[in-house]
Order: sequence, then structure tokens, then C-alpha cells
Amino acid sequence: MNYKLLGRSGLKVSELCLGTMGFGTEGGWGADKEASFAIMDAYANAGGNFLDTANMYKLGTSEKIIGEYLNNHDRDYFVLATKYTLKDNTTNPNASGNNRKNMMRSVEESLKRLQTDFIDVLYLHIWDDLTPIDEIMRGMDDLVRQGKVNYIAISDTPAWVVAKGNTLAEVMGWSQFVALQVEYSLIARTPERELIPMAKHFGMTVTPWAPLGGGVLTGKYLKGDQGRIKPESKRLNDKAVEITKVVVDIADELGVSGSHVALKWTMQQGFSSIPIVGATKLSQLEDNLKTIDVTLTAEHLKRLDEVSAIELGFPGEFFREEGVKTNTFGGFYDKLEKRG
Repeated sequence: MNYKLLGRSGLKVSELCLGTMGFGTEGGWGADKEASFAIMDAYANAGGNFLDTANMYKLGTSEKIIGEYLNNHDRDYFVLATKYTLKDNTTNPNASGNNRKNMMRSVEESLKRLQTDFIDVLYLHIWDDLTPIDEIMRGMDDLVRQGKVNYIAISDTPAWVVAKGNTLAEVMGWSQFVALQVEYSLIARTPERELIPMAKHFGMTVTPWAPLGGGVLTGKYLKGDQGRIKPESKRLNDKAVEITKVVVDIADELGVSGSHVALKWTMQQGFSSIPIVGATKLSQLEDNLKTIDVTLTAEHLKRLDEVSAIELGFPGEFFREEGVKTNTFGGFYDKLEKRG
């Protein structure tokens, strides 16, 4: 396992992040404590150190299982990321959302479940479109200054909000977001319109969730296997099927699984990207870990990019027009050094 720096920080995290949304059996699916422990053992033995959870995963059971595990292992080895925003009760109007009161309350509850004194990375989970971003940035910075959080990050939020938050934090001397968690895969490339360019500008690491499209990109649905995705889901539409067929073809050429190809694609996009690989079975994790030994050629990337291409819309498509380039750069565009 190799390690990457998380955003503009000096924090070293493994190139694959272990997603623990399925730790717990609430809802009739997931991994029990014994299976969860075995998954974390295998991940750590492979050199993995980056765990991703949230206050609401399995109604808090995910954090509880991780807390019990870390209580019997080297806490400082692991980089523990959790999230706040989502409700953990429905009797308190301030027990959900992005507001400072919920932030502080939620973090305290997470610390108890995780049996730890600090959280390595705290994500805002989902933008509530209500709380001022300055309230959020000041609150998260206070948690860093209190020693309860080491780094802050953000998930599922519009690019302009994240940009405003990081700019405000830079001006005020507050902690800035080091990571951006969004849905990103070969069948979900819309973050390339605004979110990923923004993350690149601020030096943020992207941590894609659902990098396998909920399992679609493994190819199992092409074979008729059943999963938790409903037949009417857009993840199973004609375009997704077309993309998955190319993934499977390349996997067959390389002698690997479709999941390896789909995961590696997110890791070879020219920006800092650490996919979150969820697992409720040890065999799933063991297969995903093999991704680190796979390399996609330029030809493979070209085929995958072409079959999964999306329209960037305005202004992305507008900027690509030759007439616009000519007028903007006076004919020198092809001779200019480009920033990443």
C-alpha cells in the first residue's frame, strides 16, 4: 500500500480508504462486529490506515464497532474520519443540519461512540442550505483548536460554497477543508463540471464515494446477479450498461476484476483521488485491495473516458470552442504551459 498526503496537509493516508457504512446489521444488511473486525484487520495488514464513517451509519453502530476495535489496537496508526449533519434523533430540531449547536453535540456523541479523544478528519456530511458558511468554518476551527479534531473536510456540497468557505478560512486564519467527498465514478462524472476543478484549485484531495456505482461497475448485474440496486435505478440504465461492458472488457484483457478497473480509473485522473471502498464481506475487501497492483494504460483510459464522457455544459463546453480559444489567447493556446 502506498500513501498520499491528504490535500494540502502533511497527513499521510493510504491510497485506498475503507468505507464502513455497512458495519452493523441494522436494516437487514451489513457486517456484524466479528466480520467488521476481520475486514479492518485485513485492511490494516495490507497497510491501510484511512477509515471512513459517519454519525448516522447504521444508526451509530458503525462508529461503535470502530471504537471497540480501536480500543484494542494502535489508535494513532489509524486516520479516522467521521461526519456530522445527519439526524441521530427526531425530537430535537437542532439534532441535525450544519449549525454549530449540532456540530458540537454530534462530535461529542461521536467521540463517545468511537471511544477516542479526537477525530482525525471531520467532514460536514451534506449541505443544508441554511447555515452560514462562516458559522461552519468558525465552529470547525474551534474544534481543531480544542484538540477534538485534527483536520476538516466537506462532502456533498456545491462547489461555490466550498470555495467560499476555504477562501474565508484563508483570510481569517482558520482551518481549511483538505478533502472533498462526492459521488464520483465512471457512471457519475458530473463532479467534473465544477467540484473537481474547484478541489484541484484549492489542493483538496477528492475521496469518491460509490466509486463502483453501488456495485454496477463490477459487472455483476450484467451477469444477472442480484444486489441492493433496484432495476429502475439510473445506475442500471442503457448508458451505465454500455460503460460497464467496456470496464469488463478491459478487466478481461488485464486478467483482473471489473472493480479493479473502475477503482483504478478514479485513481488515475490526474488529481489527488482516494476512492472509498466499502465492504461488508472480507472477500470484497480482499478483492478491492488488489486494485493497488493494477495500472491502466493510456489506451485503457481513453476507452473508458470516451464511453463515459459527459457534457460539461456552460461554461465548460464554451471554453473548449476553438473560436473562444482563438479570441482569448490570440492563437497562442497550443504554445502555452497549462496549469493542472
